[in-house]
Amino acid sequence: MELILRQDVDNLGFRDDIVDVKNGYARNFLIPTGQAVLATSSAKKVLAENLKQRAYKEAKLIEDANVIAETVKGYEIKIASKVGSGDKLFGSVNNIDLAAALAKAGTDLDKKFIKVVGGSVKRLGKYEASVRLHRSVVADITFEVVAE
Repeated sequence: MELILRQDVDNLGFRDDIVDVKNGYARNFLIPTGQAVLATSSAKKVLAENLKQRAYKEAKLIEDANVIAETVKGYEIKIASKVGSGDKLFGSVNNIDLAAALAKAGTDLDKKFIKVVGGSVKRLGKYEASVRLHRSVVADITFEVVAE
């Protein structure tokens, strides 16, 4: 079944994307919760017109996202954590900790847009994460977990 997404849906697509999903997923979840509408020919025409009008605003958003991406890539992020035997951490370091470190460095980002490779970090060392600033702008950053 072909649908037009009204909002971002994890592991499916972004707002205003036309996606093809199974009938049950569409009828039982996406449409009743208001996350998508059927992609009829008239709905596609309305979507095309809205996208054309939004193109200029989108260019400005992409430009701003690229500026933020360059500043975020330049940060040297160190996250201090308690360490047990060897280099194993008490607990873990995840996207919430990374969002707090970025906020301390001067860039406020929502934690849901930060993905740490592997989900969470449980040892000392250097790691990578990706920050999605826009649907077409993703910044890869490196951070280091150090002993407290």
